[in-house]
Parts: sequence; C-alpha cells; structure tokens
Amino acid sequence: MELDGKYARLKRGIAELGGIAVAFSGGVDSTFLLKVAHDALRERAIAVTARSCSFPKRELDEAAAFCAAEGIEHVICDSEELDIEGFSDNPKNRCYLCKNELFGKIWKEARARGIDHVADGSNTDDDGDYRPGLVAAREQRVVSPLRDARMSKDDIRALSRELGLATWNKQSFACLSSRFPYGESITREKLGMVDKAEQMLLDLGLRQVRVRHHGGLARIETDERGIQTLMQKEARESVHEKFREYGFTYVSLDLLGYRTGSMNETL
Repeated sequence: MELDGKYARLKRGIAELGGIAVAFSGGVDSTFLLKVAHDALRERAIAVTARSCSFPKRELDEAAAFCAAEGIEHVICDSEELDIEGFSDNPKNRCYLCKNELFGKIWKEARARGIDHVADGSNTDDDGDYRPGLVAAREQRVVSPLRDARMSKDDIRALSRELGLATWNKQSFACLSSRFPYGESITREKLGMVDKAEQMLLDLGLRQVRVRHHGGLARIETDERGIQTLMQKEARESVHEKFREYGFTYVSLDLLGYRTGSMNETL
C-alpha cells in the first residue's frame, strides 16, 4: 500500500474510534499518532504520559511542550516501575509488567473522560522483535492504529516531516530499564548512572545512543557518526572521565553500533 493510502486508512480508522487516549512518550511514533488523532477528534483525543525514574526529564519536558503548543489535554501520571513486584529483578517479561500497569492507569484516565479507547504507537517494525509489552496491550484491549494502517517507522518519519513535526528526525528512544541485561537488578542509582551517561553523550553531539549497563562496564552503542566522534582522543578521554564520575569503572564502544533490542540477543 502506498504511503498516501496508509495515511488515509489511519485517519479513517482514528475518526471511527470517536475518542482516544494515547500512551504518549513524546517519541516519533506516539507524537505522530497524537497529532493525527487530535486533528481528527479534537478534545476527544488526550495524551497520557507516565512519569518515572526510567523516563528522562528531558523526554517528559518535550512531551509536555508539544501538548501545550498543540492545545492537547496532557495527563501526567506517576507510574513507577520499580514499585511493581518483581520488576527490579529484571525478568524477561519486564516490559509486560510495566506496560500492564501503565495501560491500566491510562484506561482509568480515559474512562474518567468518557473515552472508550486507549492507543499505543506501535507499528509494523515492532513485529520482528521480542516485545512482551505487546502482550499486555492485547490483554488490555489497547488499539494500535499505526500498525492497523500497516505503517512502518520510515512511513511515520516521512509523514511526520510532511506535517511539520519536529520529531520526524528525532532519535529513537526506549525506557532506561532496557539498558540492563535480563537478570541484572535495576535500581534508581543504576538508572541515574545511565541517564547521566546518555545525556553527556547527547551533549557531546551524539544523536542516536544507548549506554548499556553491564555492572561496572558501560557499553556505548551509537550510529556511524557517533562512532567517528568517539574516535577522537579528546572525546574518548572526556567520556571516560565523566563515566567514571557517574560510577562506571570501564567504558567500551560496541563495534556493531546502535541497534534496537540488543539485550534480546541473549534470549
């Protein structure tokens, strides 16, 4: 299906829902979905964002700023994953535990406003990886309009650019809890280490980045441009010094570069 056809299908599907509460992270997918939903449904489209220690403040601030600029009702709810029984042990179904609680809270906000649908921003690119959060979405009757319209990440970026959304070229992001190997405990302290390390790399000029936490070792994944930046002696020394301040003993650069779901490679 051509892009225009997918876009028409998306708008038609959203309009037929009549009301929608979007699980809104401020990322590429959920921003595009929220924009289309608000254009179609106006006040019957709301955004719900979870605030937790695994969601950097910069992302929360960007999400809030977008809703304010667009005139979209934005609900920020506290959904602290570390308070969920078993989550901090980092089991293989960690994402299920998180999403199950999150969608429950979004449903509460939706029902309070007489809205009958909760939606996430998953798309066809999510079908090929291990994503237990999608199981929680199915169980909680969460709709996925982007996937239903057969949209890929590239489709969403292209249409976001046409709509003038600043997120069209935003780097991909996943919650900070995804930076740990399954079975390694997750704590506020460790999340803080990862958050500060990734922010430092972004401030250095890197665009797409992950800092994977392996005990005292930080494994940096970044794109080709980021790898070239880190090849500079001054950059390497600065990163090593800062990462040591954050609590890491060793710092490594992953030779394969950035890739989604690299922690799933051990499954």
